Amino acid sequence: MPIDEITQKVSDRYARAASTGEQMCCPTSYDMADLQFFIPEEVLKISYGCGAPAGLKTVSPGETVLDIGSGGGIDCFAASRLVGPAGHVIGIDMTDTMLAIARKNAPVVAANLGYASSNVEFRKGMADSIPVNDGTVDLIISNCVINLAPDKRKVFREMFRVAKPGGRFTISDIVADQPVPQYLVHDAEKWGDCLSGALTLTDYITGIVGAGFLGNHLIKASPWQVIDGIHFFSVTLTGYKLPTNRPESDVRYATLRGPFSRVVDELGTTYFRGIPQPITPEGVCLLSQAPLASHFVLSSDPLWLDQADNRWTAVYPEEAPCTWQGHFALLAGPFIEVADDDHHVYHRGEPVEICSKTRHVVETDSYAPHFAIINRADQRVSGEPVTCAPNGSCC
Repeated sequence: MPIDEITQKVSDRYARAASTGEQMCCPTSYDMADLQFFIPEEVLKISYGCGAPAGLKTVSPGETVLDIGSGGGIDCFAASRLVGPAGHVIGIDMTDTMLAIARKNAPVVAANLGYASSNVEFRKGMADSIPVNDGTVDLIISNCVINLAPDKRKVFREMFRVAKPGGRFTISDIVADQPVPQYLVHDAEKWGDCLSGALTLTDYITGIVGAGFLGNHLIKASPWQVIDGIHFFSVTLTGYKLPTNRPESDVRYATLRGPFSRVVDELGTTYFRGIPQPITPEGVCLLSQAPLASHFVLSSDPLWLDQADNRWTAVYPEEAPCTWQGHFALLAGPFIEVADDDHHVYHRGEPVEICSKTRHVVETDSYAPHFAIINRADQRVSGEPVTCAPNGSCC
């Protein structure tokens, strides 16, 4: 199906939904009770998405926020409250009906917030050709929109272009556990349902990294639909455009604390738990980002850790039989590869079948923020517990 045809069909679908009140299928998790105090009902009832990306817990007053695929404006208006009257919010959308509703309600929201004038503007534009100047945005948000774009790598490059050095994104989207087959790719109705355009988690994050973002990591994951054996699930991801002017630092080494026994970062550097690794200034900057900092000790001189050091962290599997229930774990960052203490190696985005014992490890507080878990079993599994091999490995 030609790209222009896909784009037009998606736009028509959302314009129809805005006019008729049709409920779109994407799962949402807005706190409507909170938003209804300042956002009109006309906006709330046409708010579609697969999360509440807004990443707005990290927003500071005075920042500039960009919403890709702003629709009726719900995420823009939520951001408006948090950036304050000195901040600026830009929403872009390709559908005239949605833009008209958003623009009509912008002054209403401003008045409800007590602002002298609206700090939100809505521009017509495409996700792969964002009408925003280079390096001007602190935070990019998007809610179940990028999967609708035929050329997602171009979207990611545009995001990197408009982000400030030191800027970030938080986006919610639908991904799949395996490549979407051609019969779905060419199903026009499924595009509007956030299915046909879904990438695998591997390809999605690879596109983000390819655009230049680093420190990409998972905020939330939840299952959505299973169609013909393909698992579609919602993820919320955050990543950073590292600052170009980095302060001088005397840090020369990084020592992995855990809980993984080995990790490979997005710069390709491998770290083994407890063993100091020389790092570059770019590596220092990357490992200082929030999702990675807690896993490392940065030092000017080589620093070795062992199990007696309280900075050493590990999660060991139980010494007990396990069962197989159909669960698969997908690493979602901020590392491209990790190894645990039970001989498993996880590559980012690739499903790894796990037993009950490994699932318990992956669901601990130390591991859980980095993994999405799906279950591929069609029905309840009644297999008997099995005893693991002498070396403790069963998967």
